[in-house]
Amino acid sequence: MILEKLTILNYKNIAESTLEFSAKFNCMLGNNGAGKTNLLDAIHYLSFCRSASNPIDSQVMQHGKDFFMLEGQYINEQGSQEIIACSMKRGSAKQFKRNDKKYKRLSEHIGLIPLIYVSPADTTLIEGSSDIRRHLLDMVIAQFDYTYIDALNRYNRALLQRNALLKDEHAAEQMELLEILEMEMAQQGENIYQKRAAFVDELIPVFQNIYTQISGQSETVSLQYLSHCTRGPLLEVIQRDRMKDMAVGYSLHGIHRDDLEMLIDGFQMKREGSQGQNKTYALALKLAQFEFLKRTSSATTPLLLLDDIFDKLDAHRVEQIVELVAGEQFGQIFITDTNREHLDQILSRSHSDHKLFTVEAGNITERTAHV
Repeated sequence: MILEKLTILNYKNIAESTLEFSAKFNCMLGNNGAGKTNLLDAIHYLSFCRSASNPIDSQVMQHGKDFFMLEGQYINEQGSQEIIACSMKRGSAKQFKRNDKKYKRLSEHIGLIPLIYVSPADTTLIEGSSDIRRHLLDMVIAQFDYTYIDALNRYNRALLQRNALLKDEHAAEQMELLEILEMEMAQQGENIYQKRAAFVDELIPVFQNIYTQISGQSETVSLQYLSHCTRGPLLEVIQRDRMKDMAVGYSLHGIHRDDLEMLIDGFQMKREGSQGQNKTYALALKLAQFEFLKRTSSATTPLLLLDDIFDKLDAHRVEQIVELVAGEQFGQIFITDTNREHLDQILSRSHSDHKLFTVEAGNITERTAHV
């Protein structure tokens, strides 16, 4: 998939901009806070129907404005044009359209424009809570498996209803309803578990290979998927501690407690990794997801968004990332940096078509790239 043209109105600090992009490299140069990340976030929004950094739609609207609008003109692998538009008025629900036809459900759009977004915030995958890592799994799997979101939604609905019932002082009198909700959680949960486990198994060798390329084989990394589903049939696991769940008022077991353990040399990454190792780990994980989506997402090459990826990395790792990103395996790339030298290194290595943009206080202008 190629994003040919992007129109932005009142999105974060970008008041108005219409940009035409290169089919390969698009480099955004500017100081911190200039709006480079906001531009990438607008592209992300058109793929996932939401901001990468803020789940509240009204807060991506520019201050003092009563609406925002995004429109992307894409060319798919078959050479056909796709026009994706999103608009929202303050106080109203957002609207998403594909080729002027409104979606009935936003979930129908997920996966049409596969995308991987790499940012400095990715280190929270290592340092943050398990729900961040589950979200990582869900965002990738949902882009190639259209049944996954439905299973996840059904599981979450049953979970919310069960938790509400557990808080009810008369829960013991509604055992039949509780059992129905538990059966739904178990059925959907085991389905989700199988998809997550299969994805992680395929991801690990790709991830390890990319990490080795960047780090120079100085460390050994791995992933381990942890789930209550490994303890036996999920229905039995959920029901085994039902009385304890009633005591605490929420569900202690299920795939909503799954985690992805991140390891370096056999130890937990969050305890052993340096800043540079953490950033390399998160970057390698995201690039491995790119390779996975490229193979599985209806033969569609994902867009790759790289936001300030070189900060806190030593010269060797920067060199390896430059060489990796400049390779032919990637499709259209959007990359931001405050340092033009990094961008020039990539462009000189790739000899591919490219465009360079300067971003200042939300204003984006194309400029000549001297390489």
